[in-house]
Amino acid sequence: MTQLPAGLRIVILGGGTAGWMAANLFVHAWPSATVTVIESPEIGIIGVGEGSTPQLKAFFDRLGIAEAEWMPVCNATYKNGIAFHGWSDRPGFESYFHPFPSPLDLHTAPAFFDATRRRRHGQDVWAHPDRFFLPARLAAERLAPIAAESFPLGPAYGYHFDAHLVGAFLRTHAAKRGVVHLERRIVEAAVAEGAITALIAEGGERIAGDLFVDSSGFRSVIHQAALGVPFVSFGENLFNDSAVVMPTPADPTGTASATRATALKAGWAWDIPLTSRTGNGYVYASGYCSKDEAEAELRAHLGVGDDGTARHLSMKVGRVAESWSGNSLAVGLSQGFIEPLEATALHIVQATVEGFIQAYQAGGFTPEHRAAFNARIAARYDGIRDYIVCHYRMNRRSDTAYWRDNAANDRLSESLKAIITCWFTGDDLEAEIARQGIAGYYAATSWHCLFAGYGQFPNGAPHPPAPGAVDMAVIDAFLRRAALNFADHRSVLAALG
Repeated sequence: MTQLPAGLRIVILGGGTAGWMAANLFVHAWPSATVTVIESPEIGIIGVGEGSTPQLKAFFDRLGIAEAEWMPVCNATYKNGIAFHGWSDRPGFESYFHPFPSPLDLHTAPAFFDATRRRRHGQDVWAHPDRFFLPARLAAERLAPIAAESFPLGPAYGYHFDAHLVGAFLRTHAAKRGVVHLERRIVEAAVAEGAITALIAEGGERIAGDLFVDSSGFRSVIHQAALGVPFVSFGENLFNDSAVVMPTPADPTGTASATRATALKAGWAWDIPLTSRTGNGYVYASGYCSKDEAEAELRAHLGVGDDGTARHLSMKVGRVAESWSGNSLAVGLSQGFIEPLEATALHIVQATVEGFIQAYQAGGFTPEHRAAFNARIAARYDGIRDYIVCHYRMNRRSDTAYWRDNAANDRLSESLKAIITCWFTGDDLEAEIARQGIAGYYAATSWHCLFAGYGQFPNGAPHPPAPGAVDMAVIDAFLRRAALNFADHRSVLAALG
């Protein structure tokens, strides 16, 4: 490997979970570099979501941080996946579960794919996803995704957590590794020949660097304001641009091990279980619902009346045209934002920083691979966007203009159009996903669960099942016995400390 340039200075503008995640990844990969994080004490963490994908476990594993070290102090819980409620009004499909991968999928996913294919060809077979995947069963029984020592086939899993506490934990960990923390209010970024030379603090202090990371939130002080990197809006694909959030007490009867996403009149509400409280929010489209209406609907949904204080947020949905521009890398909200439906925010931060480190090293610490890197990150954003857009395009509600307009939305990418066409024509969806090369964003299981979970099968009277249809009793027994190797979620959390 080409030697890291001597005295390399990395300056990160903005802390929060994204900024401190980036700092830890940089100092872990390049321990001889000087990494500085600049935070303004006046600017807080947005914290729209408090959930993750399984990639966050890989992040902590990479840093050598055990779950017992960070989860208890961050009020964290385990996440088997996401339970969707009310996105379809078709009888029997009012809810479905989007699971994280499991080695046991090898024994049940082929049967599920076969069942959905048969159902799409008019055969009367069971094709709802929840009975085919272990995480759905674990979530239904409030079990943690941590298998007994005698059972080596646990599923992948994510986490729920307090974003403020995770940011603070990562700040402390970074400081132990030598990361410098400065509290400054940055008023300007100095630019020369398309590159950042220094950040100018209030009072005139100049903070120079070689590489800059923009984690300044939606303001995007470096990337968009100083370098003029264009912003690509996803507004025509994703209508939601606002959120109202408020916590409620933790469930005294037990701790859920999944996120719950409930469709409301102009968007959806999240329910995220922490050890200390339940995180709640309503993501909605301001063109269909006012702030007051959204707050009232969330309060009614939670049954809290006028109790508690609600916080309102605006969301800038889309991405920058180039995540790496000049000597600046954008992460977090400065880079882009896709609504928190699939909890992908930190996953993108991690993929961006790790991908940048790899590309920068491979190019001899030069911009040689910048264009290829930007293309990969843009494709990841667009792939995640398409999967989330599909949730809305395929909804089976018609009670409000919001849901009707989403179902009629034809502003879809060619990739998503091909996926939808493949499903409804009864073709091989696995093959189509492989042809497009998009399984790295969402695998075939995720797409099958979305379509089948809504009950989105071609119309027509079902024919009798053909020979060879799966015996659901066998699947049920297999997963029931597998679930015996997993313990109550709350008891597993208590054992962490």
